[in-house]
Amino acid sequence: MIATIAGLWVYPVKSCRGTPMPAALVTERGLAHDREWMIVDSAGRFISQREIPRLALIVPTLSEATLTLTAPGKPALSIPVDRSGEPVSVTIWRDSIVAIDQGEAAARWVSAWTGCNARLVRFDPGVRRACNAAYAGDTGAHTAFADGYPLLVVSEASLADLNLRLDTPLPLNRFRPNILLSGIEAYDEDHVDEISIADVRLRLVKLCTRCEITTTDQGTASRGAEPLATLGSYRMNETLGGVTFGVNAVVLSGAGQEIRVGDAARCSLRF
Repeated sequence: MIATIAGLWVYPVKSCRGTPMPAALVTERGLAHDREWMIVDSAGRFISQREIPRLALIVPTLSEATLTLTAPGKPALSIPVDRSGEPVSVTIWRDSIVAIDQGEAAARWVSAWTGCNARLVRFDPGVRRACNAAYAGDTGAHTAFADGYPLLVVSEASLADLNLRLDTPLPLNRFRPNILLSGIEAYDEDHVDEISIADVRLRLVKLCTRCEITTTDQGTASRGAEPLATLGSYRMNETLGGVTFGVNAVVLSGAGQEIRVGDAARCSLRF
């Protein structure tokens, strides 16, 4: 089955706005710079839109030298991409790892926006945060600050099918994918084992259970009931304990290669 890459997104700061990309470098941890930075509270625990929806309004812009954060009504924050910093212990879900603190100016900026004592940290490239082997198997897959896996794959047809069921259609940004596929049927991605994009091989390992972030308008930070209410009527997965939309993937090979919007993606099905 041949699909086409219809879109690529990177989310430099976990739970903040995504950046559409015409092309992206693949690394062992997914797309380059994806979820490389994260906001944490005073205890070092990650903060997401689940607790603070207005994180959706922070827009990261990444250049070769600088990460810049902007938000409505606030002066921009710029920090060097190569910034060294103090090692700090942070917690993301059940994982406790060492990250790199991004300094006092960044801490003041994210604290003011979140309304709590917060800091900005960067993933330490020397750390390997392993994916759950119950799903990733013996791939050795690891990720940065993504919830659990390096990549999220969604298809255009799945979104179209969901939107036919909704009174008000929702944009793709509610689901925060890394890779959007076209040319396949709705929910075909549920049954794909591997995707090959030239020399890059990805394995789809786990249906993605969805949380209240999908109910947050990414342009206003307001929260409603959809799409979880509708997904619950036909996408409930009892084994995973939630509704699913999209599939988590890991990188099998091809780190260092670039993938582009418009590339052919050969999908092998799971038997």
